[in-house]
Amino acid sequence: MSASTEYTEYVLELLAPLGPLATGRFFGGVGISRGAAQFAMIMGNSLYFVVDDTTREKYAAAGMGCFSYQTKKGRVQVRKYFELPEEVLTDPAQLRQWANEAIQVAGKT
Repeated sequence: MSASTEYTEYVLELLAPLGPLATGRFFGGVGISRGAAQFAMIMGNSLYFVVDDTTREKYAAAGMGCFSYQTKKGRVQVRKYFELPEEVLTDPAQLRQWANEAIQVAGKT
């Protein structure tokens, strides 16, 4: 479930208004950071943002789930990362708002 180069470039182009971003390998995908805070990751063709107890509900209300993966013992859910809704990804103003929120959350941890 690695991140495709094309999708990663697409996401980074959308997030460019946030300022300088860094990427690195993360769980077989791509982690995205601003400064020291990793606030997002790409797995496959999905973008996940960092959440906390306050912001998680917004993602759940939009019908989005957390990042998860299968192991020999069953499915592991990583509730720190929730998938971004498609309608947010395609709306630049909302995307900046949700990304800035994720950056703030990531900066607290």
